Amino acid sequence: MYHHVKKLMYTVRVDEPDPAFGNMLLEQFGGANGELAAAMQYSIQGLNCEDPDRKDLLMDIGTEELSHLEIVGTLARMHLAPMKFARDAAEADPLIAIAGGGGVNLFNSMGNPWTADYLKITGELDVDLRSNIAAEARAKIVYERLINFCDDSGTKDALQFLMTREITHMRMFSLALESMGKPPFMIGKIAPTEGLVDQIFNDSTGQGDHGEIDARGPWNEGEPWQFVESPAIQAMKSLENGGEAVPVHAESAELTETGPIQDLLVHQLRDILHGEKQLLKALPKMANAARSGQLQRLFQQHLQETEEQVSRLEECLSLLGVTARTKPCKGMMGIIEEGEEIIAESKKKKDPAAADLALIGAAQRVEHYEISGYITARNLAQQLKHSAIVQYLTLSLGEEENADQLLNQVARPLMSAARMPSAVE
Repeated sequence: MYHHVKKLMYTVRVDEPDPAFGNMLLEQFGGANGELAAAMQYSIQGLNCEDPDRKDLLMDIGTEELSHLEIVGTLARMHLAPMKFARDAAEADPLIAIAGGGGVNLFNSMGNPWTADYLKITGELDVDLRSNIAAEARAKIVYERLINFCDDSGTKDALQFLMTREITHMRMFSLALESMGKPPFMIGKIAPTEGLVDQIFNDSTGQGDHGEIDARGPWNEGEPWQFVESPAIQAMKSLENGGEAVPVHAESAELTETGPIQDLLVHQLRDILHGEKQLLKALPKMANAARSGQLQRLFQQHLQETEEQVSRLEECLSLLGVTARTKPCKGMMGIIEEGEEIIAESKKKKDPAAADLALIGAAQRVEHYEISGYITARNLAQQLKHSAIVQYLTLSLGEEENADQLLNQVARPLMSAARMPSAVE
């Protein structure tokens, strides 16, 4: 539900009304990058969102944008006020003065009506978050330009507030996207065509009248890019040599048949998924048993990573068109059972360093088991040319390897601190 409080989020003050500037302000009231568009975009995305955490984010920011709309509308109305009684001001924009009575309406600065076409809503959370980051960036630039054209100090203060909040929202959306753990170019579920995705077509060639050249940079050279001649030029050369124009070829990236390798991959993923879900239960116990604050934090951090890894594994199975059910992982069950014994024994140890070293040993056995599983699964996915699954597994594998290295780092000072047995004479 919504509730209106008769107080602006930021108190506005206009010392010198400027009807022309008031018209400019309407861009952020009813324009493509304005506050109403942002409020509607984020709120509707929030209504569609099935992720409760990010739904809360979208609804929070969407609601704040309505408060921003109120600020912009109040500012614009105060600047447009002379249109109500001064003919010279009214003549500057008859649409506002005559049709709108000198007040605000859902138009942009050019008099074009607001439209739902401004909204970018795809139903894919990561895609929508990227759109929102871009929307906040565009709004920030519009506010910056308004500040540059503004002579009224009170108005500038309000615009500075609004501009700053755009950066805040950009950061929030960026962190929400990053926390999803999706590879940056993993959009949707169907992977791009191998090889073709790394080709750069040199479609704009030659030197222009104003110094334009064929530029090279990290966007079109180096790994993994393959810089190729324009397909149009390739076709022309082929025809000149008596051949046929060869079209650009893109094979479907979907897996069209289920073979023994895919069956093995499904088996491996379900095995790893079961292991990770067991680890979700074991890690809190290990964190509670750890004596070192650093080791506790490491276990807690890896618990969060493991939650993301479970989500990735479920997504991998979904990409393969199978249910995300688990297969009992007897290997992990044995390692965790042994780990629980170590936890019980560590509580009896008087030497905290020795107790934590025992926990680290148990944790590293888990990590090494998981690393081998992820490597096997990734190799199978590479054989199937399923780049989306390869990216997910590579990300999780990197986290497991990093966790193993961090455990080594924590163990080194504990080795020195642990009491060694007295030498036998």
